[in-house]
Formats: sequence, structure tokens, C-alpha cells
Amino acid sequence: MSDPATRSIIQLIGALAFGIIIGWRVYFTDRYRTAAVDFGDLATVIGIIGGGAILALFQAGTDLFGAYGVGLAIGFFGYHIRLARLVRRSANFDDDFFIDGRRKKIADDEFIPDYVRPTTTAMGDITKPRPPAGGADPNVPVIH
Repeated sequence: MSDPATRSIIQLIGALAFGIIIGWRVYFTDRYRTAAVDFGDLATVIGIIGGGAILALFQAGTDLFGAYGVGLAIGFFGYHIRLARLVRRSANFDDDFFIDGRRKKIADDEFIPDYVRPTTTAMGDITKPRPPAGGADPNVPVIH
């Protein structure tokens, strides 16, 4: 670790950017999980935030660790804010999407092509088939 007096702005920006990437990825991973949440998930998040590898890179109590922490918050909450903006702008979703995954049904003149892989989310069920290519089957829920 370099002396605090010799730390450059590029080191601080690098720590911030690294934190943003990790924060974004933590939210993304948690959002698209397929298994139930358990105690191990909390341990993973604690490990990401202050684990041995991070503390080896950014010593606790330094500006670099502070920049990493700020970046972590920006990435984590930035992902949520971006997702919330997309949901609000879409005619197919509203805020209930964040509660239980609610969304509007596909219109009769819309379909999801067979070659498009279904998105796996905590609120999706990938075991149910997609609607037929010729139109939506009202009895089959659509997975986006």
C-alpha cells in the first residue's frame, strides 16, 4: 500500500470504479438468484465488502478503502435506481414488479421468439414453456 501522501487521484478513482463494479454485480447477482435467500448470502456480502482480499487491496481506514466503499454504494444503489427507471418507463411494468414480479400479459399481436433464452429471476419460473410463436397462450405465464 502506498503512503497516503503519495496516493494519486488515479488510485482513488480506481478504487471507486472497482467498488462501483462490485456493487453493481452484487445487486445484479442478488436480483437474478434462483435459490432461496439463506445465511450464506449474508456472509458472502460481508466478505465482498470487507473481506481479506479487499482489505489487502484497500487498507481499512485509508482513502482508498473509503473510495471503494463509496463506489460500492454507488454501484449497488445505482443498479436499483436504473432498474426502477426502466420499470417506470415501461408500459408493461409498474412498482408491483419489485414486490412480486407482476407484469402485463403479452398482447395478442406480440410473441417471444423461440430462440430467445428465458430470463432467470427469483420471480420467474423457467420450468413453464414459452408461449407459441404464433401468439400468446393466455394460460401460460410469460417470462421476461
